[in-house]
Amino acid sequence: MRDSAQSTTPAIKFHRGQFVLYRDPEMFWTGQAGHTFVCRVDRVCLGDTYDLVPLPSGSPIFFANPEYMRLLPSVDAMRDIDTAPLNPHGAADAMTAAAIAWLTQQDATTSRRPELPR
Repeated sequence: MRDSAQSTTPAIKFHRGQFVLYRDPEMFWTGQAGHTFVCRVDRVCLGDTYDLVPLPSGSPIFFANPEYMRLLPSVDAMRDIDTAPLNPHGAADAMTAAAIAWLTQQDATTSRRPELPR
């Protein structure tokens, strides 16, 4: 008889340098606080496990099971910059400091006259 239960784990291969959300299964299932945190993938191991570095600091996690990891896409981290108004001076209250800095830099770059090649 086949088991009809399906895994809820997304089929994804993580790569070194990616940011992931990791849930420590032992801490989670025993009801301990602080069981879920952001990590950076440090190494891809044999057997489809990963070594993780908790951020901003913490003890390395060796041979993490990917079933307890979820990718943190860069598009989510950059959404405030990607959707910020084009005029950084008129809507500064609604933007983060990173978005304002990026827009100010873009404004300075685009308002400058291009230099002719020498």
